[in-house]
Amino acid sequence: MTSIDTVLAVAAHPAPEADDRIDLPIEGMTCASCVARVERALLKVPGVTQASVNLATERASVRGTGLELDPLRQAIERAGYAVGEPVRQAAPSAGLQAARGDSGAADSAADSAADSAADSAADSAGVVGGVAGGAARPPTQSTLKDWQTPLALLLAAPLVLPMLLMPAGIHWMPSAWVQFALATPVQFILGARFYRAGWHALRAGTGNMELLVAVGTTAAWALSMWLWWRAHPGHEPHLYFESSAVVIALVLLGKSLEARAKRQTTAAIRSLSALRPDTARRWAHGQETLVDLADVRVGDHLVVLGGERIPADGLLREGQTEVDVSMLTGEPLPLHRQAGDALHGGAINGTARILMEVTAIGAETLLARIVRLVEQAQGDKAPLQRVADRVAAVFVPAVFGVALITLFGGLMLGRETEPAIIAAVAVLVIACPCALGLATPAAIMAGTGVAAKLGVLIRDARALELAHRVRIVAFDKTGTLTVGQPTLTNLAVAASLDEGQALAAAAQVQAGSTHPLARAVLSAWQSHGQPAWTAGPAERIESLPGRGVLAAWPDGVTLQIGSARLAGELGLERQFAQQAHDWQAQGRTVSWLIRTRPGCNPEALALMAFGDKPKAGAREAVARLQAMGLRTVMITGDNEGAAKAMALEFGIDEVIAGVLPADKAACIGRLQEQARAQHPQAAVAMVGDGINDAPALAAADVGMAMGTGTDVAMQTADITLMRGDVGLVADAIGISRQTVRKIHQNLFWAFGYNVVGIPLAAAGLLSPMIAGAAMAMSSVSVLANALLLSRWRGRPRT
Repeated sequence: MTSIDTVLAVAAHPAPEADDRIDLPIEGMTCASCVARVERALLKVPGVTQASVNLATERASVRGTGLELDPLRQAIERAGYAVGEPVRQAAPSAGLQAARGDSGAADSAADSAADSAADSAADSAGVVGGVAGGAARPPTQSTLKDWQTPLALLLAAPLVLPMLLMPAGIHWMPSAWVQFALATPVQFILGARFYRAGWHALRAGTGNMELLVAVGTTAAWALSMWLWWRAHPGHEPHLYFESSAVVIALVLLGKSLEARAKRQTTAAIRSLSALRPDTARRWAHGQETLVDLADVRVGDHLVVLGGERIPADGLLREGQTEVDVSMLTGEPLPLHRQAGDALHGGAINGTARILMEVTAIGAETLLARIVRLVEQAQGDKAPLQRVADRVAAVFVPAVFGVALITLFGGLMLGRETEPAIIAAVAVLVIACPCALGLATPAAIMAGTGVAAKLGVLIRDARALELAHRVRIVAFDKTGTLTVGQPTLTNLAVAASLDEGQALAAAAQVQAGSTHPLARAVLSAWQSHGQPAWTAGPAERIESLPGRGVLAAWPDGVTLQIGSARLAGELGLERQFAQQAHDWQAQGRTVSWLIRTRPGCNPEALALMAFGDKPKAGAREAVARLQAMGLRTVMITGDNEGAAKAMALEFGIDEVIAGVLPADKAACIGRLQEQARAQHPQAAVAMVGDGINDAPALAAADVGMAMGTGTDVAMQTADITLMRGDVGLVADAIGISRQTVRKIHQNLFWAFGYNVVGIPLAAAGLLSPMIAGAAMAMSSVSVLANALLLSRWRGRPRT
């Protein structure tokens, strides 16, 4: 099975959960206060145990028991927001079997609908789950109309023009009637959304950005009306219509720029979704017919020409070709495919014409599952985001308090009414917490997107954030640092039999096993001409965990193949001792072939030495981790001599040898204690690929599963490395460090902006118009800073 055949079993078969999960697209959220209010509203619904709302993706993820859509929708609407088409996360389906070539795919029509919805869902700013097993999210009704922002800027421009002309010595001001005519439509028509959202916030007993903007700009507009009404005939008073109109126009511009930036943060998903072709060439009854991809069904035969994208997952039936899977896995070199090999939708066929049989479509394809996993990570909430949410919960009421203090405090200290009101308005406008709400999710979205392009699939935001604290990286050996295909390199036999008999006996013990060492034995037996074992097939074969395997015959004879531990337990460690020592010193793994006959002591028949090739680039990958300041450890069941010889070849810092599978998790626990003794917040990562690595992957702070490994390992791990490339470990930790750095930068600027801006506004040093421009640009700057992550490329690619 290839790496991409099983890489997303974790997505198709998530860990069992007792709770239901429903994803709800939320329309109308604009700031961190909105997030907090929606979460509170959802948590009040009976049955809801957890609600996580992400501002950047505009999505709420709700968990609980017996969840119903209507109560959730009503709670959100009462809080003042609209709900798009919800996506209920389906139970584990037949996706894995479909990817392997079985025909147990889900209902074709549902799959096709889900698949065809991928593009529209990905194009929306929220990217909610077009291929996650449900209907696609419709375009949000709260998305600004194309004409609103340009019209608001056009109407506000004449009000700003006098300020721009003043440095040139030109003193010109539109009449009060003109100012009123320009500002009023902006305030009450184009700015109506702020009143609606602010009213909903007041009804819910909370505040949000819209309420701040509505109150602030209304105060400026009302003050202008008051001054105009109170002015003496023939006297043109100084009015503040430009403040109200320009603030609304700039806020609308800022929201438009935010929406555009959000779409850029979802570029990874859109590029993946774009891999799906619209049509396919169906081959039936000797004829080729061009059909829509939505009409393709499991079992169909499709023709794929050279240079075309493969339409769906399936098996190659006729021909052979080279397939470019770089957009799916990041694998730079094309993969050779021949009859019987798996093909995956979105990959590019080479130059040959091939015929394939479809085994999975729609939501069951590898491409769909990749998108689903990336969406899940982008929509998740990182621990750092909860800090911002807690601040936002009290931020808006605090801002109103500061505005009132600015107004009445200024009046009490002798400030005139007009400047006091303007200062209070500036406080309300500059304090909008948009940047605070976007700081973390924008970075998470960008980070998970670039990780996916590199071939690193991150299960959730917690793992992405936590990986930057890794100080120790522990590796399994076989299949992780090595190719995982050992060969029999040396064989020593007792005087009572020859090599052919020893190989025949070992082959009988290993018959039917898929263990790498078993395959090596069987391969050597076959290459030796397949000598027969005179005792015939074994009656039973059983595993000896951490020691080896045993085969028993009806006459009471048993054969065992096992490690030095097993040989020691049977008192045979001295037999073949010198050969074992020499081979282990060369980095070989040694196993004893032991026979036990009724009434006799066990006897060692042979000693076998196995060698496994290091993976290409493994040593460089370890060196890169060490250059990042990380300590590397290899945990293996090999004896200490063989393990140390292999570790020396890789440049590993420390070796823990002779470890039983059940003890690997305990080793991780000890490494965690060591790491936290030096750094209280330090984390330990475990990299593995086998079933026996699953407990250690779960015990580690960050578990990383090789995409070439078992389904169980990938289900347990936090991060899946889509290729068998150890260098992706450093890429995963590197992108985590970069993402957390961006989160810290964004939070610093978001908090710092308000810390500096609010006092300046309260002191009367910022006009509402300048405050509005600064507020709008703060959100854009946070998103732009997050988007710089897309430039991160990790190590040089070949």
